Amino acid sequence: MPTNKDLKRLVRARMQKTGQAYTTARSHLLTQSPAPAPAPADYAKLAGMSDATIKAKTGYTWERWVKALDRVGAHGWPHREIARYVHEKYEVPGWWTQSVTVGYELIKGLRSVGQRRGAGFEANKSKTFAAPLARLYRAWSEARMRARWLPGVKLTIRTATRNKSMRVTWPDGTSVHLYFGDKAPGKSHLAVQHVKLANQASQARMKAYWAERLAALGEVLGAGPKPRG
Repeated sequence: MPTNKDLKRLVRARMQKTGQAYTTARSHLLTQSPAPAPAPADYAKLAGMSDATIKAKTGYTWERWVKALDRVGAHGWPHREIARYVHEKYEVPGWWTQSVTVGYELIKGLRSVGQRRGAGFEANKSKTFAAPLARLYRAWSEARMRARWLPGVKLTIRTATRNKSMRVTWPDGTSVHLYFGDKAPGKSHLAVQHVKLANQASQARMKAYWAERLAALGEVLGAGPKPRG
């Protein structure tokens, strides 16, 4: 069961969402039972990520994540609430918080592959670059540098945490979530999550688009700063 602090937060969230009284919302959360789950041996395949990878990055296998999240009734929570719980309770970094949340939702049948719960489809792409983290981040945050590899795109940066994450509104109104991280010395990593896409065709198109643009970004980072004058 969640701690008293966790439970009170979840009760308040449910009250806001449903208009239920505190007692009713609390009773609902405490009496929920997990939906039937597939065999633990199938979890990694359903989640699209191996047990070895998720354990190395988060400390838990898929079986342990499913047990931990089922125990607090996470199968009945919205995506954002699951992600917040994983991040706050287990101190999992941003990108891996999303990986755990999406994997859990796939295992529980709450979403299809490539589909974002309640908000269309999403395209994901990631790449490791031979450049320091700060320079990779500037390639997004500084308009002049961004134009070298992402020309003609009038995007809006909504929120940003330096060298960690960024949320961007794309020109068509869709949203791009960015997660930055260190790799080895002199190397960095970027994960792109393009959400609110209308259909699978848009998903496939944007996945190919980001593969191309991240390759272009790699060339710019590899070329070093652009000469002035």
